[in-house]
Amino acid sequence: MEDKLLEKIESPQDIKNLSVKELENLSDEIRQEIVSVVSKNGGHLSPNLGVVELTVALHKVFDSPKDKIVFDVGHQCYAHKMLTGRYKQMDTLRKEGGLSGFPSHLENPNDAFGAGHSSTSISAAYGLQCANILNDDDSYVVAVIGDGALSGGLAFEGLNNAGRSKKNFIVVLNDNKMSISKNVGSMARYLTSIRVNPSYLNTKSKVERFLTKIPVIGKGLLGFFRGLKNFIKRRVFKSRTIFEDMGFYYYGPFDGHNIGELITALNAAKRKKGPVLIHAVTTKGKGYEFAEKNPKGFHGTAPFDVDTGLTNGGSKSYSDVFGETLCQIAEKDEKICAITAAMQLGTGLSSFAQKYKSRFFDVGIAEEHAVTFGCGLAMGGMIPVFAVYSTFLQRSYDQIIHDASIQKLHIILAIDRAGIVGEDGKTHQGLFDTSFLNNIPNVTILCPSYFDELRFMLKNAIYNESEIVAVRYPRGRELYKPKNFLIKDSKYVFFGDEKSDILIITYGRLFSFACECMERLEKQGISACILKLNTVKPIDSSAVIGAKDFKYCFFFEEGICCGGIGEHFLCKLIENDFTGKYTLTAIDDQYVEQSTVASALKKYKLDTDGMEEVILKKIKCDGELCGKEKT
Repeated sequence: MEDKLLEKIESPQDIKNLSVKELENLSDEIRQEIVSVVSKNGGHLSPNLGVVELTVALHKVFDSPKDKIVFDVGHQCYAHKMLTGRYKQMDTLRKEGGLSGFPSHLENPNDAFGAGHSSTSISAAYGLQCANILNDDDSYVVAVIGDGALSGGLAFEGLNNAGRSKKNFIVVLNDNKMSISKNVGSMARYLTSIRVNPSYLNTKSKVERFLTKIPVIGKGLLGFFRGLKNFIKRRVFKSRTIFEDMGFYYYGPFDGHNIGELITALNAAKRKKGPVLIHAVTTKGKGYEFAEKNPKGFHGTAPFDVDTGLTNGGSKSYSDVFGETLCQIAEKDEKICAITAAMQLGTGLSSFAQKYKSRFFDVGIAEEHAVTFGCGLAMGGMIPVFAVYSTFLQRSYDQIIHDASIQKLHIILAIDRAGIVGEDGKTHQGLFDTSFLNNIPNVTILCPSYFDELRFMLKNAIYNESEIVAVRYPRGRELYKPKNFLIKDSKYVFFGDEKSDILIITYGRLFSFACECMERLEKQGISACILKLNTVKPIDSSAVIGAKDFKYCFFFEEGICCGGIGEHFLCKLIENDFTGKYTLTAIDDQYVEQSTVASALKKYKLDTDGMEEVILKKIKCDGELCGKEKT
């Protein structure tokens, strides 16, 4: 059996002498490897399958890492990683200590710029190109951006700045006709008009067929004809493309799975003086039937069976419960509006989008716009609910302050993926929202630990609170709930022995681990109580008063320490003459690397074992609580 080409690739230099046919075979091998790895590890399948030939062509034409290829979002970098010496490590993809699912220059010098969020590539790549010019470096910089990412304002800012500069710069538009959810907006419609313009496509196709039939000189004429494509497009479109209006030379659209055509286009871009945009049309999920038929479902996927395309399934998630509850509320209240930034499926809003089309707004990858747009809805008398992952809410910080908080507008932030999220790693952890929202006036933050709490907190956020209300909940399912714990619609709950010396304070899903920890302590003869904060901002003064007389207070927080709820709670205790000992366990001034959620919680001592360890280290126990610290 012949060795795989892929096994011989240790750097991009190893593909320089391969023929187009060999590159096509290599692409097939890469595609098979992507399906195999993602089926075991989970990850972004559809985006990666769609850019295999494009990535191969980029590395054939450009000389990485001298030439820099900057991937937008970065979730489509798997083929790039295989071609840059990491093929043999692909089984570690998204695993603890393994390859990241996104580009990282800390991992490999061929990853020119780190990514994880959308629409950053053009600005970053243009900065790299300007640095090259200042350093008298004649290497190339290429930004690779998807059509969905073009709905982000930062992409337009980068295009505008780079286009008017007239500097040599290359942008490759990977146009797969959708982002995570169905691509939306004027740019999506514009790109569709370019892709499917019948006059242009028919003229191009007819002339190509005619010329190839001419003996001897037909192929030569065909090459000449391809040089006249821009003339044909001018005649058909009767105007310049938007990219040309922004200062770019526009080449395309090209078949993003035709390696020969892509190589020709990329080489032409290298020769051109000034900014160039190459428009490549690709198929998301290309080469794997289930992903081609369901590109949204396989955008980011759990491990699955390759033969059936089926995942192991899973129990109901917080996102599901949020979506169901919002639909129930919207059925009775026509003022309820739902907003998403291209995350309809991920945030549980698919049913809402179908049932209440006129009140559902997918604004594209535009979180800043989403918040200010929601403020406009609120000012107009509607009740906007913006469903957004915690990591992406970071992009809306100014709008939350300037447009929502200062004007005291009632807008609900449904913050999904709050806390540690797992294998997507440091760019996607939801660890900052409590801290940055905690420092903004006119904000209320609600933190459910169970599905029923999410249901009533969402209703409270809509009808019983005012101004900005954030309801934050984690990825995945419900965790342990003691049989004797009764869910209450209250700002806080004391659960356990309120006469004990030990108080465990927490919120959100960590309450489940706190309950298990308390039960373990009880088995060791150590009584404890838990203060479960349902409303973490503002902190209820009676909760602080109830906590101040405990000898030991242990606050466990699934978020960053600095500026978080745990620090704020300590300040409140001190204001109320707290004389006990206070221990705060949170994420201290660092990013959480990729791993399973369980592994990360264990590492930061936020699971049952960790809580028990922290508490037992702080106290000395010999049948009864002595109240003395270990030396």
